[in-house]
Amino acid sequence: MPELDPVAFRAAESLLRNGRPKDAEPLRSSDSRPAIDGASRAAQGVCLVLLAHGSKDPRWRVPFERIVDAVQGQSGKTKVRLAYMEFIQPTLMDVARECVEQQILRLKILPLFLSIGTHLATDIPEQVNEVRAPFPQLEVEVLAPVGEDPRLAGLIQQMVIERLNDGQL
Repeated sequence: MPELDPVAFRAAESLLRNGRPKDAEPLRSSDSRPAIDGASRAAQGVCLVLLAHGSKDPRWRVPFERIVDAVQGQSGKTKVRLAYMEFIQPTLMDVARECVEQQILRLKILPLFLSIGTHLATDIPEQVNEVRAPFPQLEVEVLAPVGEDPRLAGLIQQMVIERLNDGQL
């Protein structure tokens, strides 16, 4: 596996945490019309995209689909969609296309990954750029991966300790 350039890694990590800088120029569509302003964007809605790796084994999808089913009922006006990086659909591009068709112009991507690696440092930013190219009107923000939440690490630690105490190891 190639070693990641530390500068590129820090830049990618910053993008993952912060998304597009607040002082960046408004996005313009291909016909040079100004992008929709912030108030109009809010009226258009948000799609929270849970982005998972993907697998050729269809059983792999089941826990992720359960998560989406469980949170969709509690999401209010926010649409919740699942997308996969590879092997299966829908892809991030598929979800972006669907959102644009439904006039949802804000995507917040929540990577369902445990830690920063090549997918988070390189692949996700590349896919986001691929989405922005045909859909410059989309506001896309990549959130910190779920693995950075200390509650997840605590839960995993608790599960390991339970197995140690139960004699399962």
